[in-house]
Amino acid sequence: MSLTLVQVIVSGLLLGAVYALFSSGLTLIWGMMNVVNFAHGDFVMLGMYTAVVVWTALGGGPFAAVPAAAIVIATLGVLSYFLLVRHIMRGPMLAQILGTFGLALFLRYVAFWTFGADFRTLPDTLVGGSFQLLGIRFEGSRVLAGGVGLAITLILHLVLTHTAVGSRMLAVSEDATAAQLMGIRPQRMQALAWGMAGAATGIAGALIANFFYTSPTVGETLAILAFVTVSFGGFGSVMGALAAGLIIGVVESLSAYLVGPVYKDVIVYVLFVLVLWFRPQGLMGKA
Repeated sequence: MSLTLVQVIVSGLLLGAVYALFSSGLTLIWGMMNVVNFAHGDFVMLGMYTAVVVWTALGGGPFAAVPAAAIVIATLGVLSYFLLVRHIMRGPMLAQILGTFGLALFLRYVAFWTFGADFRTLPDTLVGGSFQLLGIRFEGSRVLAGGVGLAITLILHLVLTHTAVGSRMLAVSEDATAAQLMGIRPQRMQALAWGMAGAATGIAGALIANFFYTSPTVGETLAILAFVTVSFGGFGSVMGALAAGLIIGVVESLSAYLVGPVYKDVIVYVLFVLVLWFRPQGLMGKA
């Protein structure tokens, strides 16, 4: 295997870890409440703008922007739950779709009004430029994003599967009424799920902003990626989102290298359709 091909695969894995992180919030909400958040991409977009504001207003890098974005988007997630989601959950699925889609439009146009339509970028040297290891060139921003993305996704999985809070959240997702009879407050657990999903999404947005353009419409592109990743991995599975994110990142990078950047999205979507054709529940979904 050539060194260039190894470089491409490593870059794909780092990018895929970020895909997994911002998709884990979407799959968490679905697994907890059977609600598809169509505003998810715009949550990522606001996390990116938080990083831009931290840089322009305070001169802070990712070590300041990441916790700030986590707090801001986690707060937005909890507010979205109490002000909107818990009410539309009582209605049909169409109400949930239109409600979260309306939230996406609202957040997008608030960003237009606040920041304008111009693209924003952070300095390339904000995370230390690039370096070489064993002949492979790494960009500091992508290494940081991939490493943090992988770590946060694994931590989120461990919290959901190995803690008392995770057990309560699982109980609410299985049967909210039975969980309430056992002393668990379903609304508190659901709000916590929205807060955790928002924090993960905000962190992903702040990390992506270091090497991706920021604009009010970038959420559309990221939302499609998140839905493809979650559907690929299996709705409700954080580890499925991680596996799918890594696969999609590598496929994108290899496609851009071997076929051409123009066709990388086409190849990803063809692979996505094939997986759903033969395994509609996703890689790690329940049959």
